[in-house]
Amino acid sequence: MAKNVTQKLIEQHLKEGNMNAGEEIGLKIDQTLTQDATGTMVMLEFEAMQIPRVKTELSAQYVDHNLLQTDFKNPDDHLFLRSACRKFGVWYSRPGNGVSHPVHMERFGKPGKTLLGSDSHTCAAGSMGMLAIGAGGLEVALAMAGEPFFVTMPRVWGVKLSGKLPDWVSAKDVILEMLRRHDVDGGIGKIIEYYGPGVKQLSAMDRHVIANMGAELGATTTVFPSDERLRDFLAAQDRQADWQELQGDERAEYDLHDEINLSELEPLIALPSSPGKVVPVRDVAGREIYQAMIGSSANPGYRDFAVAAAMVDGKMTHDRVSFDVNPTSRQILETLSSNGYLSQLIHSGARIHQSGCNGCIGMGQAPATGQISLRTVPRNFPGRSGTKEDQVYLCSPETAAASALTGMITDPRTLEMDYPRIEEPRRYEIITDMLARPAEDSRDETIEKGPNIQPLPDFDPLPQKLEGPVLLKVGDNISTDEIMPAGTRVLPYRSNIPEISKFVYEQVDSHFYDRAMALQQDGFFIVGGKNYGQGSSREHAAIAPRYLGLKVVIAKSFARIHFQNLANFGILALVFENPDDWQNIEQGDHLILDDILNALQNGHSIEVYNSDKNEAYKLKHNLTQRQIEMVIEGSLINVVKNRANG
Repeated sequence: MAKNVTQKLIEQHLKEGNMNAGEEIGLKIDQTLTQDATGTMVMLEFEAMQIPRVKTELSAQYVDHNLLQTDFKNPDDHLFLRSACRKFGVWYSRPGNGVSHPVHMERFGKPGKTLLGSDSHTCAAGSMGMLAIGAGGLEVALAMAGEPFFVTMPRVWGVKLSGKLPDWVSAKDVILEMLRRHDVDGGIGKIIEYYGPGVKQLSAMDRHVIANMGAELGATTTVFPSDERLRDFLAAQDRQADWQELQGDERAEYDLHDEINLSELEPLIALPSSPGKVVPVRDVAGREIYQAMIGSSANPGYRDFAVAAAMVDGKMTHDRVSFDVNPTSRQILETLSSNGYLSQLIHSGARIHQSGCNGCIGMGQAPATGQISLRTVPRNFPGRSGTKEDQVYLCSPETAAASALTGMITDPRTLEMDYPRIEEPRRYEIITDMLARPAEDSRDETIEKGPNIQPLPDFDPLPQKLEGPVLLKVGDNISTDEIMPAGTRVLPYRSNIPEISKFVYEQVDSHFYDRAMALQQDGFFIVGGKNYGQGSSREHAAIAPRYLGLKVVIAKSFARIHFQNLANFGILALVFENPDDWQNIEQGDHLILDDILNALQNGHSIEVYNSDKNEAYKLKHNLTQRQIEMVIEGSLINVVKNRANG
């Protein structure tokens, strides 16, 4: 039987289950990736398992999100992560070395391997012919311990690429076209596999751009073939020996189909405040801007900076515009410097920041109040930039640089200049010294814990009956950024659940924490719309609400990673059988769920009673037996502990 690339990767790593769409499967994980905003919890969770050393082929920890050192908290956590890496056998990427996803691609990614990461954009490594999936931190900790990763077998969505990108159109416009067609929930339950003659027109880093923002479609992951373009990339990294060809068979079939003629694309832009609100740049050209930002895991390649540098060479950007450049790896920064592009950016007025996530995660670079910020980042959820009433647009480096020159949103095709032709380096400035190897013998290594690092809370098992008020009711596409914000005030508490919980739902309801704490012992419900919990994989968006007393979320549907994170920490996630019932529940209504354990264990229907309205609504849970056990025991950690204790 002819197979596509996705089927080949899954088949080679299948440990449990059958490859039938909708069934749960268990996958062997070869590599793991953690970053500092989520990795602190992963290391605490791995430590709690009392396993001396990781059992993966390779695990890597990156410090890229929390680089600002405004007080002791971030530096303390950097030392904690370094010591944990030495103790547990994990590579440590030092602060300033770069963003996890491009650095992993440069130094560690290998076609044919699986990668599990505690970051939703781990899917970027699908650009290398890997099966790379973002997940909650606890699942990554289990993978580090040698356990399979469980996921519902997705449908495989084949997207055929043909043609060639026109001048002033680049890889960012390809993924924006997918979002224009399918919105932020179009990829749920699917793996997107790109194939066809147009794939050969895309470099390895072009593919990274597209694969990275597959997360914004809600897809489980994105897969590209491993071909000669990837071999060229690995050769430029002095890693040609890690290349292997991986192509779909000639008559491979897909569960779903789409096609993009690259030749027909034009510059696109996502409007505030959703990656799915995509229009042609020409439709919004002329709007005055305050900021243009280049660099992030979504546009991390050498050409993304070099094309912008060539566009502004010999010119000065508009005096109103903050032109921010975030090099995505130290290797790219040094290569840009060697080839003269860095000086071109500096001379144009660009503000050069350290290699890391920076403004993408709200760590500095916040835009002015009510002003437009053009960014090559993957997300523009409300307030993610650090400015509450932000106006963030997502675009290509070409559009960002053109707009930085003119001071307004500008279709780059209207500039009076030739399109820059950027050649990928035949060899990069290879930087390996910023990657610290784990200790070969870690028995005498000790873990450094500053005062901000607190132990994980204990969570009680699920009772037979749950009741309480609807503390909050929200609409469709609520993101984990809205549940658990990022930014300079919040992320430094990522290893301190009691403190970080004070920011839960702050952007939606500034009094949420106080109202929740009054109900912490008795518990409460949250009611949501479609695609609840989209976006970042941060498990804090489940742990912190659970700490505050959240017992049940009832929604029209859930995003994949957040749904699993809720189960991981004992929160019951239920779905309306009739989505219209969402309208019948109001914030403050008192809900009652009775005989819950029996219903979950025996597959009975679940009904929630609204005592304020004297109404009952039918619900379903969509949990696997494995997830049911987590919820009943109170958390996946409790499941692991109970098994270990016999």
